[in-house]
Amino acid sequence: MTTEGPDTEQPSRRTGVVVAAATGVAILVLAVVLGPMIVDQATEANIPPAPTGPNLASVDLREDIPNSEVSADIDYPEVPPDGGDHDEQWLSCGLYAKAVREENAVHSLERGAVWITYDPEEISRKQAKAMFDQLPEDKGIVSPYVGLPGNVVLSVWGAQLQLLSPDDPRFDLFLEEYGDGHLAPEPDAGCADGVVEYEKKGGGAPE
Repeated sequence: MTTEGPDTEQPSRRTGVVVAAATGVAILVLAVVLGPMIVDQATEANIPPAPTGPNLASVDLREDIPNSEVSADIDYPEVPPDGGDHDEQWLSCGLYAKAVREENAVHSLERGAVWITYDPEEISRKQAKAMFDQLPEDKGIVSPYVGLPGNVVLSVWGAQLQLLSPDDPRFDLFLEEYGDGHLAPEPDAGCADGVVEYEKKGGGAPE
């Protein structure tokens, strides 16, 4: 009977260490060689980066909006409305001191206008004037609106954004994206030479 000494397993252990080391080196080489290739493939696939900073993810978009001219008052489900059936006359562009009639304002939206409504308890007249000055020429309406879901609401046909302040950077982003009226059925018509109509409870001349 042969008795194995304490050094009998040393060669196999050394072999295992060598194999492990060689494997580690191979993995490292593959990482160095294939790493840039993987990055290049991701770039070639046009994988968009995760959004950083302000974006328009919170814009409420609607499609298949009714678009008929009616003579009666309309009970719009949206507050304020961002499209729908409307009066045959569009609301004239302008900065309004009192709440305007929705049916006429919606017709202006159909013609590619931007309608900004604001809470008069939270937004000053100076801020309202500054908002109006940023709107496209012959496509801008700014008016107070009681009961808004936000302090400021920007609306075009089929798209709406609620904000707490006109200083929110999304204000400019919205105008850049939707201010040209491209979502509207008549994107280039604008709201010049329209009528001036107010809510039944009162009115005031545009400035």
